Amino acid sequence: MNRPSSAIATWSMLFSVSIAAGAVAQAPVPAGATVDRDLVFAKFEKQKLSLDLYRPRQRTGKLPVVVWIYGGAWMQRNKSSQAPTATWLTSDGYAVAAIDYRLSSEAQFPAQIIDCKAAVRWLRANADRLGLDADHIGVWGASSGGHLASLVGLTRGHAVFYGDALAPEDSSQVQAVVDYFGPTDFRQMDAHALPGAPFKHDAPDSPESRLVGGAIQQNAEKVERANPIEYVTKDAPPFFIAHGEVDPLVPYNQSELLFEALRKAGADVTFYKVAGAGHGTKEFGSDVMRGAVRAFFDKYLKPASRR
Repeated sequence: MNRPSSAIATWSMLFSVSIAAGAVAQAPVPAGATVDRDLVFAKFEKQKLSLDLYRPRQRTGKLPVVVWIYGGAWMQRNKSSQAPTATWLTSDGYAVAAIDYRLSSEAQFPAQIIDCKAAVRWLRANADRLGLDADHIGVWGASSGGHLASLVGLTRGHAVFYGDALAPEDSSQVQAVVDYFGPTDFRQMDAHALPGAPFKHDAPDSPESRLVGGAIQQNAEKVERANPIEYVTKDAPPFFIAHGEVDPLVPYNQSELLFEALRKAGADVTFYKVAGAGHGTKEFGSDVMRGAVRAFFDKYLKPASRR
């Protein structure tokens, strides 16, 4: 059996501590909510991809949807363990879909974004049956999940990310994006890393290199293709970006770059610099941050008549 490289092992250890601390194998269902687990939204020859759909037990009318995309360096399957980051939104009248996607060990980019967009299309295609509001779907991700969430929001109309489309008649466009400390321009990560950062992103075995299939500094075209900033336009959906100022894994600069690109394009973007926070540390689960995320989604996913 192949042993993980030191870079991969370090990322996995630190990410597990910061993001999934206290997580259990199967995420608990929030009080007042129900969950339908492992709803298959895409099938491959040897693999099925599924999502867990959390909904308020008491509900009237169609529910706005938040699609949760887990982190884990594109190489750890965390659909259930990380779901509590978002499932508290069910108490505010949202459906939350925690989705799966192919890992970098299973397929190289752009497979991951193709899968995420397929999940959005599946939710939209099945909205009436599931009691969902197909016109109000948002996406939220952390770390590598934040990277994918940004791409979901920005790649409307890019056929290369459509894949063998499930429900091709349904759009994968979302109406709001929350990006928690997601990477953007991989080639700049080492240049802006904190002193003593635990590993090099430029290394050929880094998570970013594994995602694109080669060392990032030697694969400029592949890296550009995976950079959300390359797809920014003034028509981008509203963005909420949050990043810890002392993040040891994904440099704070990565979110600054995305914010500046969206701002210059004239898009609607809010940026929270989380003072003293690392990579998904406790500050991101505070009442302040939850309140800010709730207010953002309420503004863009709930029609005025429902607020």
